[in-house]
Amino acid sequence: MKKLLLLSIVILAVLACKKTEFSPAGPTDVRIKNISDQTLTEVKVNIKGNIQNYGDVAPQQISDYARFDTAYVKAEITAKVNNETFSTGSVNYMGLTYIGRDRITYVIWIKDFNNKKLEINNVIIEEPLILE
Repeated sequence: MKKLLLLSIVILAVLACKKTEFSPAGPTDVRIKNISDQTLTEVKVNIKGNIQNYGDVAPQQISDYARFDTAYVKAEITAKVNNETFSTGSVNYMGLTYIGRDRITYVIWIKDFNNKKLEINNVIIEEPLILE
């Protein structure tokens, strides 16, 4: 009887620990909106080692979409301004929730010109991503 009870507790514990995925992690289509007054050249987004190149994004302009397996509200974004590299810095994705199957826009600007810092000002979730 004790063995049966112990076995039941172990089975329940294993079943309770199973992670249920409520929504798909991706893919996510991501684009960039530059709200600074400078043209950002060689714009790159790095999300967990997946790097997409967006080319140049003029002031107040929006890039085309690029697809990522997963995306988060934070990302490492680098760009050049007057041939100097600006960056949001690296991101620790531990504990961040993925966005899911959506089209999103990272709204970025130059936070600190002297220290070459970019910042994601906002993440706009545009619409659900329809996969065919």
